[in-house]
Amino acid sequence: MVKAPPSRAVYSTDGGRLCMQCQRPVTACVCGSAKPAATGDGIVRIRRETKGRGGKAVTVVEGIPEHPERLKAICKQLKKRCGVGGSVKESIVEIQGDQRAVCQEALSKMGYQVKLSGG
Repeated sequence: MVKAPPSRAVYSTDGGRLCMQCQRPVTACVCGSAKPAATGDGIVRIRRETKGRGGKAVTVVEGIPEHPERLKAICKQLKKRCGVGGSVKESIVEIQGDQRAVCQEALSKMGYQVKLSGG
């Protein structure tokens, strides 16, 4: 008989969202710089945006549960793979142009669960 992994709380009515590592409210987390910036639901979502960018398309990758320094390294790998520029803004990776398919393939190879969102 296979046992299921122990369940952990993700929300408390007393303090709101709980840190995935220390199980304290996010506002009182003691993990410091070791905790990821955004935990989310564990699914990396990729979408294309043009609004507010002068009609130019940008691929937006969000939901990567990594530390900001690791996000910069992932962004660098994606930029190199796509052959374009990009940046990390508030734990969201932005890649120039419509690079959804290439980013999806690269992130899947890195071991992330990836979904394309939007139209």
